[in-house]
Amino acid sequence: MATIQPFNAESLVNRAVVALRGEGVLSFLHNILTCDVENLNQGEIAYGALLSPQGKILHDVFVHSAAHSVFLDCAKDAADDLTARLKLYRLRAKFEIMLRDDLEVVAGLGTAHDPRQQSLGLRGIVARGNCPAGTAYDEARYAIGVADSGEIGSGKLFPHEANFDLLGALDFKKGCYIGQEVVSRMQHRGTVRNRIMPVLFENDQPTDEIRVGDVLLGEVLGRRSKVAIALIRTDRMAEVGQTPGMVIVKPDWMKL
Repeated sequence: MATIQPFNAESLVNRAVVALRGEGVLSFLHNILTCDVENLNQGEIAYGALLSPQGKILHDVFVHSAAHSVFLDCAKDAADDLTARLKLYRLRAKFEIMLRDDLEVVAGLGTAHDPRQQSLGLRGIVARGNCPAGTAYDEARYAIGVADSGEIGSGKLFPHEANFDLLGALDFKKGCYIGQEVVSRMQHRGTVRNRIMPVLFENDQPTDEIRVGDVLLGEVLGRRSKVAIALIRTDRMAEVGQTPGMVIVKPDWMKL
């Protein structure tokens, strides 16, 4: 059964496009990202991240496989840093890496669904100026607790904390990549104490922290009116649940 597109096509103005063109691009990305892209077919999208050696997310990216190029859909304010890192890791490989200011990322239009959750609809890359900006995509992902680069940040969270293990962004069968040892250790030891989760507040009063008394139990990473995305102490969920004026909403996809 086809998934119903939840909103009209809109430009994601906080995203940028980095193009890689030449031989061995998918193998190169497969060796440095957390996800499996080596056998990505034309028109497909994968989601993963480039990690620091300490295993924290530096850049979360969507990998779009196109006819003659591979496009990385990344945070606009981090595109220059991502491009520089890719050129550093490329070494002597003979393929091009360039920012494509003539292209833009769109939600609600494309050849494939958002690989994290199909309920977020189609995602694609088109010539700039073809779609208006909007807010429906952000509202849809906030409602189901899926974070984007703006909430994840750079150098702050481990992949498990951003639910990459639940969103298909970690491949535990592939070979080594940057930060892989830390990711594997967290997976096998079950040592994840924090996770991004959706939170529903009773009012619009802004807050950056979730506390019970003097104990910090969560950090609000982003908010749209009464709906927020927060990093929650999962080892103290009972206490978090007693915080007045808010409710943690565990989405169906979050199998913990």
